[in-house]
Amino acid sequence: MIGSVQCTSCHGRFGVESLEQPTCVRLGGMLRDAQYTVALAVLAAGGTAHRAAREAACGAVRDAGFEDCGEAQVLAALAAMSGLGGELYDAHGMSGGLAVELHAALEPLAPHLARPGRERLLLQGAAIALADGRYRPQEREALAAIGRCLDLPHARVGALLEAATRAPY
Repeated sequence: MIGSVQCTSCHGRFGVESLEQPTCVRLGGMLRDAQYTVALAVLAAGGTAHRAAREAACGAVRDAGFEDCGEAQVLAALAAMSGLGGELYDAHGMSGGLAVELHAALEPLAPHLARPGRERLLLQGAAIALADGRYRPQEREALAAIGRCLDLPHARVGALLEAATRAPY
């Protein structure tokens, strides 16, 4: 094959256009970072006062592959984000650093995930939001922003969030 590259994992040969796609390692890292960012965004939206929400967010972060990341590290990350971009949430919803983080983590990943994968990321955020009760307005805004970054239709985001309220966690 003229103009080809060879994969170091499977040793298959592919056209050079394959270099435009993320490797499996890179894609795994992008997904892990997306799960972490979703957990932080939803926790920031709902506040850190409720233990159940903190535990749900920390569980999602650990499930994403950050096994050593505990509550102290998650809360420190939120504090660092608010220090960089002002308040994480203002009267109009997401602000500064958190919105930038969501866009940076989710938008490059979205084209590489099938719709069920993108929906699963949203539902992981919904589970964190619902851990301490009903959705708060800021949690809904964060979840809507997550849905937009993942290129999910607005109506589908609403349906998923409604379905999540009926799911046992």
